[in-house]
Amino acid sequence: MAKLALRTVLATALATCALTSGCGKVAMPGANAASGSDAAAQAAKHKARGGGTPAWVKDAVFYQIFPERFANGDKGNDPTKTQAWGGKPENENFFGGDLAGVEQKLPYIKSLGVNAIYFNPIFKSSSNHKYNTSDYMQIDPHFGTNAQFKALVAKCHAQGIKVIIDGVFNHTGDDHVWFQDAKQNGQKSKYWNYYSIYGYPVVTDPKPNYDAWWGFGTLPKMRVADNPDVQKNIYEVVDYWTSQGVDGWRLDVPNEIASDSFWQGFRQHVRAINPNAYIVGEIWTDGSHWVQGDQFDAVMNYLYREQVLNFFAYQNSSVDDLDARLGDLRRKYGDDVTQAEFNILGSHDVPRVLTESGGNVARMKEAVFFQMVSPGAPVVYYGDELGMTGAKDPDNRRCFPWEKTRGNDMLAFYQKMIGLREAHPALRGAEFTTLMRHNDFRLFAFVRGNGKERVVVALNSGHSPRDLSLDVGQTFKDGTAVVDYVSGKRFTVQGGKLAIPGLVPQTGMVLGAAGSR
Repeated sequence: MAKLALRTVLATALATCALTSGCGKVAMPGANAASGSDAAAQAAKHKARGGGTPAWVKDAVFYQIFPERFANGDKGNDPTKTQAWGGKPENENFFGGDLAGVEQKLPYIKSLGVNAIYFNPIFKSSSNHKYNTSDYMQIDPHFGTNAQFKALVAKCHAQGIKVIIDGVFNHTGDDHVWFQDAKQNGQKSKYWNYYSIYGYPVVTDPKPNYDAWWGFGTLPKMRVADNPDVQKNIYEVVDYWTSQGVDGWRLDVPNEIASDSFWQGFRQHVRAINPNAYIVGEIWTDGSHWVQGDQFDAVMNYLYREQVLNFFAYQNSSVDDLDARLGDLRRKYGDDVTQAEFNILGSHDVPRVLTESGGNVARMKEAVFFQMVSPGAPVVYYGDELGMTGAKDPDNRRCFPWEKTRGNDMLAFYQKMIGLREAHPALRGAEFTTLMRHNDFRLFAFVRGNGKERVVVALNSGHSPRDLSLDVGQTFKDGTAVVDYVSGKRFTVQGGKLAIPGLVPQTGMVLGAAGSR
C-alpha cells in the first residue's frame, strides 16, 4: 500500500510537470524545436540557393566500415607482415581487411537492417587508414581492384544498400606522384604549385619545409583553394568515382580548404552525374556555413554526439540541456538538413560508445535508443552493434570480432531499434515536439512525426521506476488504444492523458496507435 500511495503521489506530480510548471527544474517551453519561423526561414534560404537533400538519406541508417579491420576475404592481397586477425591495433600494423571481406559479409550487414554504407578511404595508400592517398584513381591493391569495387557497389545496390566513400582532398600522401614529382624536380615540376613549398630541396624530416596537415610531413597539404589545376584534377577524380555508381561522398576536413567556390563546384560536379548523391562534410562544430544548399547536404553531427553522450553516457547534463541544445541545432539547420544529418555516436576518430559509457551497457543502449528515434540519419560504427570497446585511435580500430555475432544481446537490440525506425516513418520525420521534461528524475517525453504518423517517445534515464502521465490530447484521441512498439505493452488514452505506470529505469518506449503497424 505504501508503494501504491507513493506511485499515486508521483503520478499526480508528474501529471503537473508540464513544460510551463518548473517541476523538477523544468526549463523554458520547447515545443516543436524544428519548426516555426526560424526553421521556415532557414528552409526558404536553403531552397533559394539550390538546396534539397536527397530523399533517400532521410530514410537511411548508415554502417561505417573501416575496411582494413572489417573482414579479410582474400588472403592473397594481404600486405607484407599481415598479423593474425584480432591482434592489437597499432598505428602501422595490418590485419588484411579488404573489399572481398565486405562482399562476403553483405548478408550480415543486411541482417542488421542498415541500408547505407560509409567506407573510410579505399584509394591506394601506404597506411592502414588510407588518409595519405598515393593514387586517387586506384583502389588500394590490398583492398582489391577498381573492378571489384564497382561490382561490390552493384551488389550493394541490388540489396537496397547505398554506398558513400571518403574523399580526402585537403592533402595527399608524401608518396603521391604529384608530390614526388615536385620533390624531385623542384620548380620545374608542373606540380610544384600544387603544394606550398618553401625552398629546395624539399625536406620532410625532422620538420617539413612545406605546408602539411597538422605538421605531419607525410601529409603535404594541397593548394586547393587557390590553384585551378589542383581543383581540375580533384574534380576529375570526383567525376570518375561518382560515375562508377557511388551514392555520395564523406569529405575529410573540408573546413581546411578555405574556398566556398571549390565546394560549390564540387557539388555541381557530383550532382551533374548523380542528382541524388549525398555530400556530408567532416565538421566538428556548427556546420551552418556549409549546409546552405550550395555546398554540403549535411555534416558529421559531432555536436549531436556531444549532447547525447553528455546526457546518457557521462550523465553530466540535464534533460533541459539535452532538449534545448539539440533544439537549437534543429532550428539552426532547418528541417531538410536536420533529417539528412549524419548522426554519429562513434567513429574512427573518437573512443567507442561503450567505452565512453564506462562499460555500462544500459547507458549505451539508452544512447542508441535515442539515436534511433532522433531526426537525422543514424550511423553505426562497425562493431558498436556487438558492444566493441576501444579508446582513441588506433584502439578504436580493432578487428571485427566475428565470433561474437551469435547470441549477442547488443546486436539484437540494434536490430530491433533499426527495425522500429524502418517500420515507423514518424521516427524519420522532422517533427520533434517536447511533451515533458523532469531533470531530477531524468524523464523525457516527446512526439515524433512525419505529417502522416505520430508517435510518443518516453524515456526514463533515471535509476528508479517512474509513473508518467502525459498530455497526448494533440496526438491521440480519447479512447485510443496505444501500444509500446518496444515492449508490446498496451495503454488507453483517457481524458487526453496517457498514464504509464512504472516506466523501467534506463529504458524507453515508442508509443503509437495500436494496429497502425
